Amino acid sequence: MKVNILAFAAHPDDIEISCAGTICKQISLGNTVAIVDLTRGELGTRGTAETRDEEALASSKIMGIHYRENLKFRDGFFTHDESHTLEIIKMIRKYQPDIVLCNSPSDRHPDHGRAGKLVAEACFLAGLPKIETQYSGVKQSACRPKAVYHYIQDYFLKPDFVVNVSGFEKQKIEAIQAFKTQFYDPASSEPSTPISREDFFDFILGRMKEMGRPIGVDYAEGFISSRYIGIQQLNDLI
Repeated sequence: MKVNILAFAAHPDDIEISCAGTICKQISLGNTVAIVDLTRGELGTRGTAETRDEEALASSKIMGIHYRENLKFRDGFFTHDESHTLEIIKMIRKYQPDIVLCNSPSDRHPDHGRAGKLVAEACFLAGLPKIETQYSGVKQSACRPKAVYHYIQDYFLKPDFVVNVSGFEKQKIEAIQAFKTQFYDPASSEPSTPISREDFFDFILGRMKEMGRPIGVDYAEGFISSRYIGIQQLNDLI
C-alpha cells in the first residue's frame, strides 16, 4: 500500500487548514496521498467525534485523498510515549511513504507541537529493523521516509521553503468548509471559537498570500524541514 505522501494530523481538519493546497496540487501531479488523523477531535468546542468523522470523509473526497484513517488517540491527552510511537510506526511501515507531512513543531494548541515531535521521531524509529511491529497479523519491514516536513499552523513560523499552490486555493477552502460544524455558520447556536469567526477564511487566504509574496506567486504554503534540504544544482531553487 505504498504512497508518495503520508500526512499526519493531530486533529481532523489540521491538514485541510494548513496544507490542503499542497496536497491537492501533488495529487493533481499524480502522487498518491494518505492521511492519518491521530484523534477524532472529540474535545472540540463545536461538533462531535461522529460529525468530525463524516466531515473528514467529505473533505477527503474534495481533495482526492486515496486513503484516510484515524488512530483514535485521546484528543488533548495522547502522550509522547512508546505505545503511541509504535502505532505511528505501524502506519509509516504500512504506507511506506517517500515524504511525511506532520504538525507544526510548536503552536497554540499543545496537541500540535506534541504530534509534530511524535511523528518526526517515529519516522526515524520506523527505519530500525530491531523495532518489530505487526499489522493485521503480518510482520512489517523497516521503512524510513526520505523527508519529513512540518506544515505551519496557527502561529507564524518562518518556513524553510514554500510551495506555490496558486490555482488550488478554492479547492483548499472547499476542503476546509467540509468541516461544517467547525467553521462559520450564521445559523449555528454553538459557541464561537477562533476558527468559527466569519473572517477566518480571510486569515487563511492572507497567510497563503503572505507565503506566496516573497516568491512572486499569488498563494503558497510554508513548511519546516526536519533536516537541511539537499539539491542537485543551484537552478533547482529557481
